[in-house]
Amino acid sequence: MKALVLFSGGLDSTVCLGLAVKKYGAAEVAALSISYGQKHRKEMEASERVASFYGVEYRTLDLGEIFRGSTCSLLEGAQEDIPHEEYSQQLEKTGGSPVSTYVPFRNGLFLSSAAAVALSLGCSEIWYGAHADDAAGNAYPDTSTDFNNAISEAIRIGSGSELEIIAPFIDKSKAQVVKAGTEIGVPFALTWSCYEGKEKACGTCGTCRDRLRAFEENGIKDPIIYEEGETSHE
Repeated sequence: MKALVLFSGGLDSTVCLGLAVKKYGAAEVAALSISYGQKHRKEMEASERVASFYGVEYRTLDLGEIFRGSTCSLLEGAQEDIPHEEYSQQLEKTGGSPVSTYVPFRNGLFLSSAAAVALSLGCSEIWYGAHADDAAGNAYPDTSTDFNNAISEAIRIGSGSELEIIAPFIDKSKAQVVKAGTEIGVPFALTWSCYEGKEKACGTCGTCRDRLRAFEENGIKDPIIYEEGETSHE
């Protein structure tokens, strides 16, 4: 098997999966979805749907115990509500520190776990969907170019040079991710991004706002259903 895609069922990782399948074929790609105690468990359901759409091997891993006690608002049991405002507004309140939905060192943990799984499967590549918009302003520091370069080198060394990290959107905007996905026919309607795990996407949390804006900048409509009246980031 050639590639393991770190796969949440969200927009960015789904485009990554689509690109990996386009490059290598479904038989050479596996998708790894990780549960970490997130409130929006619906993304796990979405990941299974999308993996089935592409016909790739689908694996899951539960790392929720590691984050027990975290104050991250994205996790079950958190006292703080998920913010419903732009990331720029959130960063003004944090003084440039990571936002409250930053799960402590999540990508570092996920990529390390993915490395172990990838080596076990005989993969030579790990793909993940970090993009520049999430790293802006230090909102999610484990999506930055500096972080990607450092952990890519660590995994290369730690794997005996058997693994390479592929992050095709590390210097791209979310609008560019949507454009790339549109060009290869990604099933955006099957994906889930909202941090609120309700029946419909809220349209106002940080990730919903970024997603809606990305589709608007491409001049196309987001195919998922949002709560009534919440169809724009404005």
